[in-house]
Amino acid sequence: MLNTVLDFVPEIPIAEGTEWFTDKITDIFSFLFDPINTHFGNFMEFVAEEVLINIPPVIFIIAVALIAFFVSGKRFGLPAFSIVGLWLIYNQGHWEDLMNTVTLVLLASILCVIIGVPIGILMSKSKIANAIITPILDFMQTMPAFVYLIPAVAFFGIGMVPGVFASLIFATPPTVRFTNLGIRQVSEELVEAADAFGSTGTQKLFKVELPMAKSTIMAGINQTVMLALSMVVIASMIGAPGLGREVLSSLQRAQVGTGFVAGLGIVILAIIIDRITQNMNKKKED
Repeated sequence: MLNTVLDFVPEIPIAEGTEWFTDKITDIFSFLFDPINTHFGNFMEFVAEEVLINIPPVIFIIAVALIAFFVSGKRFGLPAFSIVGLWLIYNQGHWEDLMNTVTLVLLASILCVIIGVPIGILMSKSKIANAIITPILDFMQTMPAFVYLIPAVAFFGIGMVPGVFASLIFATPPTVRFTNLGIRQVSEELVEAADAFGSTGTQKLFKVELPMAKSTIMAGINQTVMLALSMVVIASMIGAPGLGREVLSSLQRAQVGTGFVAGLGIVILAIIIDRITQNMNKKKED
């Protein structure tokens, strides 16, 4: 009896409708997706294979150590860890994979910030935009990361470009949310003072609200970068090169040692990026 009640409504063709919609989007916007896949893919390969790979590993390691030294308040802990960690990745023969991973994370994070900060500003200024965008962000953050690979492959095929696209969807929400939150938390007294001095909306945004919200926004950017890095292994399933592909390949071949080394490289890179971005957000002591 209960099954009869449940079967009263025929099966809703959600899967068929989704495939039809995806095919239509791919056909309609192929004039946009194809050039992006070609030109952006070539640009990413140029950055990874012509720029970063050609930087001598010693120079790259020293540069990262110097950045870590200055952003950490001239302490030696983070620079020392960066030197040892990056040298270990080089020693294990994964330097080229590291450069591919850095390229993917760097470009994905930049795109997330470029897209996320303006959207967060819009949400902070418009209740309508906030009401519309918030459920979309909830959907983006609750959807399993693997699902993002489906439209990425449908629109861009396989390779590094769909990996960046999937990372973009997965990692943008923190920047949007924290930008919105940071601007909304700016003291009303400061905003009123800016209005009293005759500041325009643009002046108030760039000279009062964004500087005061900088700490919160940077916290969101930190989370975005870490989420982009977490997509490295998942993006390898659709052909994205880097340390993630080594992890996936080792998993498929049951090569525990090789997979552990590649995973250790991801962990080292994650710690370095996390500590550098966190220290960039700290106020310098007088």
